[in-house]
Amino acid sequence: MFQTRMPPWSSQPILFRLRLHLTLIKSLQTGLLLITGLVGYLSVGEELTSRWQELAGLAGSLFLAISGSTMLNMWYDRDIDARMDRTCLRPLPANQLSPREVLILGALFTAAGVGWGFLLSPLCGAIILAGFFFDVIIYTIWLKRRSPWSILWGGISGAMPVLAGRALALGYLDGIGILLAGAILFWIPTHILTFAMKYAEDYARAGVPTVPGVYGFPIARIVIAVSSLLASAAMIMAAWKVGVTAGGLAVMLILSAALLIFALTSVFHPSQKRNFQLFKFASIYMLISMVIIAL
Repeated sequence: MFQTRMPPWSSQPILFRLRLHLTLIKSLQTGLLLITGLVGYLSVGEELTSRWQELAGLAGSLFLAISGSTMLNMWYDRDIDARMDRTCLRPLPANQLSPREVLILGALFTAAGVGWGFLLSPLCGAIILAGFFFDVIIYTIWLKRRSPWSILWGGISGAMPVLAGRALALGYLDGIGILLAGAILFWIPTHILTFAMKYAEDYARAGVPTVPGVYGFPIARIVIAVSSLLASAAMIMAAWKVGVTAGGLAVMLILSAALLIFALTSVFHPSQKRNFQLFKFASIYMLISMVIIAL
């Protein structure tokens, strides 16, 4: 499939290769998921300053596991990435990195991250392993090219870091952890489907079924509105149970209302501009909500 002449990777400058590898882990996405895991740990609210080594271990484990899974996804999807304008210049489809190198590095990162998680606690390790399984095996390899609803399974993997963090701090699963995971699970369709609408032609060219591509933009916008409502409800309920102050809850209510207004506006007055505004605001909403819960 990839028969074009590749560059001599060993002769590439080290800093250039590092930049290429950083693009493989999708640093913004990895960073956001890592933050949710740390927030899950800190949401317990007990005196955890003496457990900073455990928190650092969680950060290292999640970073490696998420980065490794992302690299494996990049390796597996390099053929469809080559057919999309948005992704054709990524290191693998552009033949800037060896597929074998990325496969080995992704596998090593994943194994190290999951193994580190098990060293922290068997429950934490099992949750991180489940995140890898749902992301790489179920979402990417099995469903992404077959079903537009693969995003739900991808959403489950995205919910695992916050669940792993809280489970590590507590030693068991609880309702608040499930609510936080549910908030992220329902938030992901808002994030992903707005992106899928923006790049609908790319996904169609690559043969990847998406909700807007299969069912149309109006249905996709309704799904986004419903998922935004569910995400907001789960997030506010989790924040209330965690013990967020009245001021923090007020900020979250305002942000949730704004998210719903964006989503409903895109349903009744659709446009590419509103769609992209919703995509951006959804990320801001999740980040601020997580910071409030952590504080």
